[in-house]
Amino acid sequence: MEATHDWARRQDDEDPLFGFREEFTLPRGVIHLNGNSLGPLPRTVPTALDRVVRHEWGEHLIGGWFEDAWLAAPVRVGDRIGRLIGSAPGQIVVSESTTVQLFNTVTAAARLRPKASVLVSDRDNFPTDRYLATSVARLLGLRLVETPMADLGRVLERHRGEVGPVLCGAVDFRTGELWDVARITADVHAAGGVAVWDLSHAAGAVPLELDAASVDLAVGCGYKYLCGGPGAPAFAYAAARHHGELDLPITGWHAHSRMFDMADEFDPAPGVDRVRTGTPHVLSLLALEAALGPLEAAGVPAVRRKSLALGDYLVFLVDALLGGLPGGPPEVVTPTEPDRRGNHVALRCPDAPKVSEALAARGVITDSRPPDLLRLCLNGLYVSYTDVLEAVAALRDVLATVGTSTPPSSTDTRVEAS
Repeated sequence: MEATHDWARRQDDEDPLFGFREEFTLPRGVIHLNGNSLGPLPRTVPTALDRVVRHEWGEHLIGGWFEDAWLAAPVRVGDRIGRLIGSAPGQIVVSESTTVQLFNTVTAAARLRPKASVLVSDRDNFPTDRYLATSVARLLGLRLVETPMADLGRVLERHRGEVGPVLCGAVDFRTGELWDVARITADVHAAGGVAVWDLSHAAGAVPLELDAASVDLAVGCGYKYLCGGPGAPAFAYAAARHHGELDLPITGWHAHSRMFDMADEFDPAPGVDRVRTGTPHVLSLLALEAALGPLEAAGVPAVRRKSLALGDYLVFLVDALLGGLPGGPPEVVTPTEPDRRGNHVALRCPDAPKVSEALAARGVITDSRPPDLLRLCLNGLYVSYTDVLEAVAALRDVLATVGTSTPPSSTDTRVEAS
């Protein structure tokens, strides 16, 4: 590797995915390294939405539910996402927000183990996951045990036979660390629990095989690596083996076995349709469907290979270009081993929010997470080697202006809660 534009351009010229950049609307002069928060606009989406609004809605009116298959879209789009994450057809529904989907799946997981007394939650998971785990535990009278993922095996062993839902994030949203979904799911099952995975930072970013891993339930958002747009609906995966006994707390009419009977009593639909709730958000759902094309064409394995290579280049450049800063280069917090990292790399920087803001002023879009992490997303579909080189060069200039790269000393005093 070399920290030169000539070397980076050669890699771009030889990159089989380089042409996929043209499938996205990327503002001129902007390097988008925040796709783990919001993916860029696929060029297919405006055309698709124009057709839906002007032709389907505009001309067919309510007939669009059947003439244009709006009614079938939650499962149809779910099946397309399923092919990207190792799920057979008929196990994914796309609708609602990640918040609603998480509440539904975690509660349903608890009801699959009615005699369990413990809900285990990843202590470092995204705040919404932790808030919902706390809420579900309180509602159902379960004991909540929060644990860092590194200690999950020990916690599961301690509570073997008492465990119900176990809620984990496949990729740490702060550090980008990737967890072994198959192994951890097996550990959860050995303890008698039900594995619920948050795939928001994993779906479309890393290869997943949900069926092969015997995952029970999972949720993922549509606006990060799937590029479905701001507020895109989330998906919920429910393994087919659970469909017959899956008891979800939010039971909207679209989940009824005979939805147009307007029956007095709720009778859950067979199969994954019982995971549906109310009327789907058709415009955002169909925008997500249109957005999936580039990722499907490239394939998750190819995107993953390039993303890992971009991550290796970033780590190299941090040392090569930032090593001369006072105090040395920022610490790379994300594991460097390929099988232990997702598609974003986190650097420890004091004043990370100010650093991110200063980078944005230079056309490099990143973000930060407390207390001192700068996140850079390296999505192989649209990020180039030249982007990475120029981003790190901009970071060098920003750190020289904003401050040193030496983090303040601190002691982590958090303990496992129960």
